[in-house]
Amino acid sequence: MSHFEATAVIHSLSANRGPNHPDTDNTDTVTIIEHKNNNSVIAEYKGRRYRAIFNPFHCIYYVDDKYGLIAE
Repeated sequence: MSHFEATAVIHSLSANRGPNHPDTDNTDTVTIIEHKNNNSVIAEYKGRRYRAIFNPFHCIYYVDDKYGLIAE
């Protein structure tokens, strides 16, 4: 599977509203690097890679840019 862009809820942007309220205030475009399964996703955001998950009920990715940094 090749890389693709997707809209994602970004952890640091959702601090005031909570991660379960996806809207335009806490989302941004990311590049999905690897999607093994819904609980094992690697996303690139602002030039860095982070762990992420995919919620199939909301059809959106959740990127943990606070604690999910993947060391290079």
